[in-house]
Amino acid sequence: MPMDDDDRPRKKVTHEIGQDLSLLSVEELSERVALLKTEIARLEEAATKKRASRDAANSVFKT
Repeated sequence: MPMDDDDRPRKKVTHEIGQDLSLLSVEELSERVALLKTEIARLEEAATKKRASRDAANSVFKT
């Protein structure tokens, strides 16, 4: 029984910084952009939480 393309598990989208983009389709480029935007948001959220922790610790130890 032939397997439809839609039934195959999709390969996880990954991106390597500096990677050659010339072989990627417009759809693949859009997926990479979405992936990187999500990762940027995750990094910014982590930085915000760390800043808040640092600021809280600094306020406790300030004289």
